[in-house]
Amino acid sequence: MTNPAELDAWAAELAAALGLQDLPVDIALVLDLARDAAHSVARPAAPLTTFLVGYAAARRGGSPDDIREAAAVATRLALERG
Repeated sequence: MTNPAELDAWAAELAAALGLQDLPVDIALVLDLARDAAHSVARPAAPLTTFLVGYAAARRGGSPDDIREAAAVATRLALERG
């Protein structure tokens, strides 16, 4: 099992390296989204889905609400396939 503290540390380290240190990352949301895509579509859909959701959210403004809304669309589509 993955240690949640490791994921928090990795997210903070990566965000800082990408110049996104002020970005709140909802790790549970991202992991749930990846799980739903992997299980309902195909395993390779997990990283593709999370990337597209992040990109879509950024184009909408990148707020936490933008992220949640884009994730909700992707989750709905993935679960409809499963």
